[in-house]
Amino acid sequence: MYSSSRLALKYLHYYRTAYNGKGHGMHSPFGFRFILDVLNNRQQLQPPPAIDALREELRNNRTLLSIEDLGAGSRVQPTKQRTVAQLARAAVKPPKYGQVLYRLAALHQPQTIIELGTSLGITTAYLAAAVPGTTVTTIEGSPAVRAVAQRNFERLGLRNIRSLGGNFDEVLPEVLAGATSVDLAFIDGNHRYVPTMDYFSQLLGKRHNDTVLVFDDIHWSEEMERAWTEIKAHPAVRCSIDLFFLGFVFFRQEFHERQHFTIRY
Repeated sequence: MYSSSRLALKYLHYYRTAYNGKGHGMHSPFGFRFILDVLNNRQQLQPPPAIDALREELRNNRTLLSIEDLGAGSRVQPTKQRTVAQLARAAVKPPKYGQVLYRLAALHQPQTIIELGTSLGITTAYLAAAVPGTTVTTIEGSPAVRAVAQRNFERLGLRNIRSLGGNFDEVLPEVLAGATSVDLAFIDGNHRYVPTMDYFSQLLGKRHNDTVLVFDDIHWSEEMERAWTEIKAHPAVRCSIDLFFLGFVFFRQEFHERQHFTIRY
């Protein structure tokens, strides 16, 4: 993983060179609508305030957990003993990124949603609240963290979440075997090149024209940047959007020319 200082320099370069987050200079109709409807449509599409209230509560929760980390580890706290507050501060994205996923799901209304990496369940809650008529399937490798997430779902009254425990390598193939297709997938775990490309390959087999894949921490390390570069270059990928911390992948065949955007957010 990159050091905090190197990541900060990369973010500064991204911020200076990305498309303006208000749509200025964006000539692609699709890119402009993404900025307008998904990034900036805060007034009309706001997630339930209870989710952000719970997030803030978790940031002060000193409960100690024994973490089974099956991924690439933690930049902030590499040990296996972490408090809920440490996870909430380090592993859970700032509210604006969860809200982007909420708006994306609310607009597209995906019927098959898969999340790799439940963590404390905040992002899962955004997705489930956005599409209450479908089930969000989420996978978490650490039993202790999964238990906290399940309690959070109960507190929020979200009953359209299927929480599965185990290694992604073992559980994801089982989930995909029972799915005709995947409409939306959020990949937030095991931030290494080989696993990321493997998950992409598996999900690729269940894609359709309107499938959206979202990858977390695409600039977190050299491995993740390598994976993101190769994913964008895949022949099936027609469009990508880079928000630095999140990467969106689209397969729409009506895009005769491939479109790749880096947008300030």
